[in-house]
Amino acid sequence: MDVIRKAQRPGAPSPNMPDLERARREFRWDTARAWLDGLPGGGLNIAHEAVDRHAAGARGDHVAIRWLGKHGAVVELTYAELAERSGRFAGLLAALGVGRGDVVFALTPRVPELYVAALGTLKRGAVLSPLFSAFGPEPIAARIGIGRGKVLVTSAALYQKKVAPIRDRLPTLEHVLLVDDGLAQQVADAPVRATEPTSPDDLALLHFTSGTTGKPKGAMHVHAAVIAHHATGKLALDLHPDDIFWCTADPGWVTGTSYGIIAPLTCGVTMVVDEAEFAADRWYRVLAEERVTVWYTAPTAIRMLMKAGPELARGHDLSRLRFAASVGEPLNPEAVIWGAEVLGLPFHDNWWQTETGGIMIGNVPALDVRPGSMGKPLPGVEAGIVQVSDEGEVTEVSEPGVEGQLALRPGWPSMFRGYLGEEARYQKCFAGGWYLTGDLARKDADGYYWFVGRADDVIKSAGHLIGPFEVESALLEHPAVAEAGVIGVPHPVAGAIVKAFVALKPGHATTDELRSELLGFARKRLGPAVAPREIAFVADLPRTRSGKIMRRLLRARELGLPEGDTSTLEGGAS
Repeated sequence: MDVIRKAQRPGAPSPNMPDLERARREFRWDTARAWLDGLPGGGLNIAHEAVDRHAAGARGDHVAIRWLGKHGAVVELTYAELAERSGRFAGLLAALGVGRGDVVFALTPRVPELYVAALGTLKRGAVLSPLFSAFGPEPIAARIGIGRGKVLVTSAALYQKKVAPIRDRLPTLEHVLLVDDGLAQQVADAPVRATEPTSPDDLALLHFTSGTTGKPKGAMHVHAAVIAHHATGKLALDLHPDDIFWCTADPGWVTGTSYGIIAPLTCGVTMVVDEAEFAADRWYRVLAEERVTVWYTAPTAIRMLMKAGPELARGHDLSRLRFAASVGEPLNPEAVIWGAEVLGLPFHDNWWQTETGGIMIGNVPALDVRPGSMGKPLPGVEAGIVQVSDEGEVTEVSEPGVEGQLALRPGWPSMFRGYLGEEARYQKCFAGGWYLTGDLARKDADGYYWFVGRADDVIKSAGHLIGPFEVESALLEHPAVAEAGVIGVPHPVAGAIVKAFVALKPGHATTDELRSELLGFARKRLGPAVAPREIAFVADLPRTRSGKIMRRLLRARELGLPEGDTSTLEGGAS
């Protein structure tokens, strides 16, 4: 098995967690709660921990956000400035009659006003629900309707294009605040409002996650989630106060909120926010010129950088970068190794979900990296591999290497507290004292976890259970393959056979010869029982905006089935 030994860049600070096993033995969530201040009069509020406590202390003049406009503008906000502006936004909400528990939706590009609004909403005791600015009218209407949104923060262009056509279908929406048309003045004119004395169990965040069919689910998170955001920022991403941190995720996705706003600010770092969309050369320039030290990105972006070639990376000084991590879908081993060879450090993959609210399993600095692995459970997280019978009985698997459903013992602070308005759907996520993630995985003899696939993605072929990720990773090792998505298609004898959809790198033609070569290449690496029997060439693969391959969409299109909820589809209706 390939292993990349843990190592530090020269001059890098010592890891916050030098010994994972010791930390797992000694860690308690009460200890992590003590790392935060709490509200002066008691209680807990995410925004207080993210900005106010820094602004009131020695870090008030430290840059909290360095915003890079897509046309070259740069805006810096210190912790003191961010605390004041978010306090004024809270004052504006109070003047509008927005109070505790009211839902504020944010539908904006990555602009400074978004971060002010997000933190100000939390200070007011209202609930923040971020939306992708690329959503079309129907996904927006569904989410604001389910959440009974009272306020929408957006831009004039987005409002006219996407909200105005559905405005009459949003009876609870009382106020629309436009970031580029008067909001800055409204905030400047509002009084600074003290942070509402919220409790740890008060609702703070509403994140929507796409269902396989039907309407999206609204996962509810409380202010206590900040305990896990802060702890995992320190332990999994190794954030130190002097770091310059770049999370490339859009705040419309849970990663862009948990680790693109909350965790880095609670750790007191300088956070880079880039308004522009992905471009390989621009990203390398941001890393180099902003002297980024910790970088959190997605597998799709990493593979796009790989596709651009190593020469582009080597043309930039990335010596300040000391830790790189990945999330969104499993990271294929080739990408981990590419990072070590081209960037000088491997990508540290980790695993979590919208429902978990924060990182649960990760390749942390204290561990050797096993390319393709999710890593090990973080301190405070009890994970296991379980098997669920048809009668719903849950049995934990003790033997290493056995595939089953990845499960977690409930109790971590960022665990979701329900699906809004769908209690029965929420209760179905728990059985036998476990939260059932819906992901299939296995654990090796050393305690590393390996992703197999979503429970509804696994292919049963001639008695074999085949995880799509394993097949996709093997195909990605071929020099012609840029992306791969794998599904099972019905077969009269085997029950199902593996079919791969492959997007090629530039310079490679979609020929029958290449198809035969890829089939043989995969067969040699995986064996005949696991390798794909069919390959179709495609220009690109359907993905969510967080980078996950939508295998169910591949399956639906292949078999002529209903596509279900496609509101999170990358490049979808806008």
